[in-house]
Amino acid sequence: MRKTRCAALLLTAGLLVAGCGGSTEAPTGSAIIGNSADINPHPRDDLRDGGNLRLAVTSFPVNWNTLQVDGNDGEIMDSIRPLMPRAFDTDAAGNLTVNHDYFTDVQLTSTDPQVVTYTINPKAVWSDGSPITWEDIASEANALSGKDKRFLIAIANGFDRVRKVERGVDDRQAVITFDKHFADWRGQFAGNATLFPKQVTRDPDSFNTSLLNGIGLTAGPFVVQSTDKTQGRIVLARNPKWWGATPKLDTITVSVLDRTAWVPALQNKELDAALLGDINDVQNVRNTPGMDLRHAPGNRWRHFTFNGAPGSILADPALRVAISKAIDRQRIAVTVQNGLSANPQALNNHVYLQGQNGYRDNSLGFDPDAAARELDAIGWRRDGDGTRSKDGRKLVIRDVMYNDPTWVDIAKMIQADLAKVGVGLTIDTRPGARYFTDVIQPGDFDVCQFTFQGDAFPLGSVPQIWGYYPDDVQANYGRIGSPELNELIDKTLSELDPQKAIELANQVDRKVFEEGHSLPLTQSEGNYGVRSELANYGAPGLASYDYTLIGFLK
Repeated sequence: MRKTRCAALLLTAGLLVAGCGGSTEAPTGSAIIGNSADINPHPRDDLRDGGNLRLAVTSFPVNWNTLQVDGNDGEIMDSIRPLMPRAFDTDAAGNLTVNHDYFTDVQLTSTDPQVVTYTINPKAVWSDGSPITWEDIASEANALSGKDKRFLIAIANGFDRVRKVERGVDDRQAVITFDKHFADWRGQFAGNATLFPKQVTRDPDSFNTSLLNGIGLTAGPFVVQSTDKTQGRIVLARNPKWWGATPKLDTITVSVLDRTAWVPALQNKELDAALLGDINDVQNVRNTPGMDLRHAPGNRWRHFTFNGAPGSILADPALRVAISKAIDRQRIAVTVQNGLSANPQALNNHVYLQGQNGYRDNSLGFDPDAAARELDAIGWRRDGDGTRSKDGRKLVIRDVMYNDPTWVDIAKMIQADLAKVGVGLTIDTRPGARYFTDVIQPGDFDVCQFTFQGDAFPLGSVPQIWGYYPDDVQANYGRIGSPELNELIDKTLSELDPQKAIELANQVDRKVFEEGHSLPLTQSEGNYGVRSELANYGAPGLASYDYTLIGFLK
C-alpha cells in the first residue's frame, strides 16, 4: 500500500472510484506514481489567517484508534492526521525527513543488535499539557508486539521483533532494541502509523474500546472541537497548546456524505476539496467556476481478494489461481481509467506501486485457456448450463463490495470474464457503514473488493496482509497463506540492505500471486477537486501535508 506505500496499510471502502465513460478532454495524467504533487504551493505570507476547510468522508469512525482492527480505515486516518504525532515527513517522491515538531532526532544507532534511538522534542506535549515521553513509545511497542492477543491490533508493524524499549538519557528519549532486524524501522511511527498516548495502549481494554466514541488525547496543530455522530460531523480547531507554527486555518470540518454527493457538494460550495472518481466527476469539476482539478498519482490501490478459509468454496489454492488467470485486469484498467490516465495499466505487484523503486510485474498473466484447463484438471467440470460443478456443488462465488456504481461495473467485467470459463459470480453490494467491521473482517464473502491506502514504507504491512497466522489475522481477511510464504516474509523484513530487501519483497509478491491470495487491479489516478483559493492542499502524491500551511489565499 505505504507506499512508498505501506507502513500500515489502511482500508477504504469507496474512495478509489473510477468511471467507465468516455471523455473528449485530454487525460489528466499517468497512473504511475512519481515525484509530483499538485497542491497549489504558497508561502505562509500568501495566506490569510483563519477560515474553515470543509472535507468529506463516507462514514463516521467506528473506532478512532487506527492501530486497532476496527479503526484500520483510511478515512479515519485522514481525519486524525492533523491531530497525531509522526516521526517522519515525506515529500512527493517518498523521501524522508525527521518531523522536528515531534522528534529532534531519530537514528539507527546499532545494527547488531539493531537499535533505534528516538529523541523527543522537549516542547512536544499531549493536548492536556502532559509531555510526550519514552513511556508512550514503550507502551505502544508492547501493545503491538502481539504477545497479548487481547490487544486486537491491525498491524504489528515490526514491534513483534522488538526485545525492549528503554528510557534514554532522560524521559524524552526512547531506545528501541530489536531481537530481529526490521527493515522498515523508519515506518514504526510514521506514514499511516502514528504514536498514541500511553493511556490508549496501556492495556487491552483501553486499546480496544477507549476511543470508540472519540479521539481522547492528541498532539497536533489541531484538536477535536466537537463531534456529532447523528449529524455526521467532526470539527477540528487550533490546538491552544501547540508549540509549532500557528495553523493558518481556524477549523477543519469533516462531514459524512455518500460518495455520490461529493461533487455536487463541491459545486454547491459546501465542500472545499474532495477526491474524485469517474470521468464525469472530473468534467464537472472542470466546468465549475472557482474549482481546480489537481492531479498527482496517489498511493491508494484497488484489489480483488479471495476467501480461502477452511471450508470456503475457494479453499483450494489451485482453484483460486485458475480463476485469477481468467480475469482480464488490463481491460478493467483501460475501462475504468479511460480519460483519467494517458496510458492505463493494471497494477501487477502487491508490494510496490508503478513508478516506485522496486516495482516489477510478477503476475501470472491473463490466460483464460489455461484457466479452463486447470479447472478441468482439478475436477470442476461444466454442466449443461455451462457453469462448472464438483461433487454436486456449483462453482458460483459471491463478490462483496461497497455499494458504488463503479465497483459494480468492475464486478460486472469480472463476472463476464469468469462466465467464459464456467464460473458464476454473484454481485453483493453493501453500505459503507461498518463495511469492514461486519463484513470484511469476519470473512463474509467468497471474493471482495476494497481499496488499500498506504504511505512511504512498503514493507511493514507485508506480514499484516500476506502473512498468515491463524490466531492473528490482522488484515489477511481471506485467511490465505503458507509456512513457506511466512518464512520468506520474515527473511524480507530482516534484511537491512535496501536493495536486497527489494529483491526479497518481489519474491514475496510472486508467491502471493502463486497462492491465489488476491489480485491488484489499478492504483489511484489521484484526481482532486479543490477550491481554487485553497493553497497547499490537493493531490499530494506520496507527500505528507503540513497542516499549519494549509489555508486560503489572501
